[in-house]
Amino acid sequence: MRRLAAAAALLLASWAPTAGAQDRYALIVSGASGGEAYARQYTQWTGALSTVLADRMKLDPQHVTVLADTKQPDAAATAINVRRALVALRETIQRDDLLFVVLIGHGTFDGADAKFNLVGPDLASTDWSALLRPIAGRVVFVNTTSGSFPFLEHLTGSRRVVITATDAAAQRFDTVFPQYFAAAFSDDAADLDKNGRISIWEAFAAASAGVRRHYQQRGQLATEHALLDDNGDGVGSDMVNPGDDGSLASRTYLDEPLPGARPTDEVLLKLLQRKATLEAEVDDLKIRKTFLTPDEYAREFERMMIELARVSHDIRERNRT
Repeated sequence: MRRLAAAAALLLASWAPTAGAQDRYALIVSGASGGEAYARQYTQWTGALSTVLADRMKLDPQHVTVLADTKQPDAAATAINVRRALVALRETIQRDDLLFVVLIGHGTFDGADAKFNLVGPDLASTDWSALLRPIAGRVVFVNTTSGSFPFLEHLTGSRRVVITATDAAAQRFDTVFPQYFAAAFSDDAADLDKNGRISIWEAFAAASAGVRRHYQQRGQLATEHALLDDNGDGVGSDMVNPGDDGSLASRTYLDEPLPGARPTDEVLLKLLQRKATLEAEVDDLKIRKTFLTPDEYAREFERMMIELARVSHDIRERNRT
């Protein structure tokens, strides 16, 4: 009996970090807008994300800090206020707590380091790294800007999920990733494993698909390809080539633990990643249809549909076990 009790205690202890955060905190920074049109857009995205954190994820309002391009000194997205907010969080957050950081706005890359544009002096990726390094808890860091790619290298680390809206420093066009990322947390369709919760990985997957279709519907080549790194190598993976990333993000949630909700295991994660890859390939095939003969298109489409049906079946079966 003692051995059984000890084994149960050990099992519960091993699950604790992934079952849900003891306390959850969020810092949303909407940087220098650079114009009225951008200001309206960033205000909308910031508001949508703040709302979902409060209403659906049930974060304590006192645990959510929003800094923006405003004339209110204490709420302005300045380097001083960012530093002040992160120092305060550093003194509060414990090891099992979760900090969710989201940057919305403009980013730049000068060939040496990437910066997030603030009201006044900017902070580079190395600055953000130094500010977050003393945080004891788990960190989800999301840079939704055009100059976000280099942040992967400097923000990566143990017990961290880092997401960037772009996969190359040369991608400097304005991004729509924040629109779809914020929307994912209130979209039941984003719950790919159907456990009643939306993980960080599921939000990333939904946002990536939303961005891809955004450009396809407009007949444009996508100028942004989001990356996720959660294995600490600082490289990052996208939805078409998931690589070794996704395990930690698939077990990281912003909401409170839901009794009876099983986390995504490694087998289910790989199936979901394969399904997302196939769906992306189908979308790409539809774009290339005009360059293929009818027979070539039909063969490729049939092959993808058969595999997609098989993977979808395996996902349903895995959810039943």
